[in-house]
Amino acid sequence: MENTTFEESIAQLETIVTQLERGDVPLEEALEAFQNGMVLSKQCQDTLTKAEKTLTKMMSEEEEVPFSGEEEA
Repeated sequence: MENTTFEESIAQLETIVTQLERGDVPLEEALEAFQNGMVLSKQCQDTLTKAEKTLTKMMSEEEEVPFSGEEEA
């Protein structure tokens, strides 16, 4: 799972969620799928955090405005 792209990880997560939502997966397989999903979720969150930091740095080099992730009203 380490060399998968963000998009591949999201697709794998969607597959896991679909399997678990069906409810017809044996308990042992469901637990393993859940664990894999948690690992994928953390990897995706780490990727998003790194991307946010990169964007914040790029934006601060252009102008002194930190990236908050939300638009101001």
